[in-house]
Amino acid sequence: MKKYIISIALIFAISSEAYSQSEPPYGMSEIQAYSIFYENYRTGDYDMALMFGKWMLEKKPRSIQGVNRFSLPRQYERMINVYTEISQQQDDPSMRSAYIDTALAIYEDAFETFDEEEIDPYSWHFNRGRFLQEHQSIIRGGMDLAYEDYEKAFELDPERLTQAGDGYYIQILLNNYVSRGDRDTALEMIEMVEPMAGPQLAQVIDEVRDGLFTDPEERIVFLESRLAENPEDMALITELASMFENLGRRDKAIEYAEKLYDIEPSFENIRRLADYAKADGQNRMALQYLTEALEIVENPDVEKNLLLEVSEIYQNEGNLQTARSYARQAIQIDSSWGQPYIRISDIYAAAIRQCTSARQIERDDRTVYWLVIEYLERARNNDPSTASTVNRRIQSYQPVMPSAEDKFFRGWETGDSFHIGSNVGECYAWIDETTTVR
Repeated sequence: MKKYIISIALIFAISSEAYSQSEPPYGMSEIQAYSIFYENYRTGDYDMALMFGKWMLEKKPRSIQGVNRFSLPRQYERMINVYTEISQQQDDPSMRSAYIDTALAIYEDAFETFDEEEIDPYSWHFNRGRFLQEHQSIIRGGMDLAYEDYEKAFELDPERLTQAGDGYYIQILLNNYVSRGDRDTALEMIEMVEPMAGPQLAQVIDEVRDGLFTDPEERIVFLESRLAENPEDMALITELASMFENLGRRDKAIEYAEKLYDIEPSFENIRRLADYAKADGQNRMALQYLTEALEIVENPDVEKNLLLEVSEIYQNEGNLQTARSYARQAIQIDSSWGQPYIRISDIYAAAIRQCTSARQIERDDRTVYWLVIEYLERARNNDPSTASTVNRRIQSYQPVMPSAEDKFFRGWETGDSFHIGSNVGECYAWIDETTTVR
């Protein structure tokens, strides 16, 4: 940006003093003038600070004898603030504008005066961008000029600008590119900042990216072209898998889900393939993935739900003993959770159906319902939230339990222990549990 609107001469012309500003006023020494400038700046007397500070902008002393750690760039910053503060005190809009233009001229002079050893270029471009943005109403093209400085700051240090203001400055640059229809530049910036973005900026990036492509097919073409350049880019593959899923193209969604799994067999990637297999009725494949997921899961809450899910699939496959084994593992993780007990009750009820599929149910088969009800009661006792479900199920099993006649005929006394195993029938040998006669 080369907008040197007001020359250093205009800086002096704003004041009514008629003395050379290449030297301190009133024949003072540099340390005297600087001390008065600093004290008035510190106390907020900006008119007086202006009178005793202007000479530094023309003479540009790199040091002042007697002032430790004197920094000329710091005085430039203070003088910019002085002109800015005085502008706010003006009633005349033209005077406000003149002071702001002069402050802007000091920025320009700083870039011409100092090298990278003396100032941090990123900070100066960033600060001038903020100055231009704040005063855009009285600076012609102020916001466009601000964008230029923010772009320069980003070029100098992408990470610092990405982190500044929780991504605010990246957001306004992206919005500017979108409004200009400059999709390529927006996408290039997104690619650079996304790995560094916090949650708030990440959300903005998603919204901006979605706005750049109104046609999903067009976005897919774009993503696939980027993937061709970076075949193992997990973010690109994940997004493609999601987009194909949303478009109902499950074959392509599964293809990309498998790519994710091949590159990184993480829990999330295994879980995704397991869900596809379950939805397609491929229970054996689903069990393969879920079992693999169990080997790497770390969260106990996730693990117990996964165990119960595997248990249900094995039950649906008719492998009741293995189904019970996984439900028992879920109980070992959380014995106060009612669902595994309900699952085992379902497994034992399924065992009765399985064992009597080719014949009539007999009184000995009905004894297994005592064990079914016992597990339902365990669920209710350990997890009161299951009470409603348990009560309904117990009521539904009452008609099929051994009748008083059955108990009399077999000599079963209420409250006695009763073993469920091969004594009931060879089909029930694997159950091998003791319950109570009801």
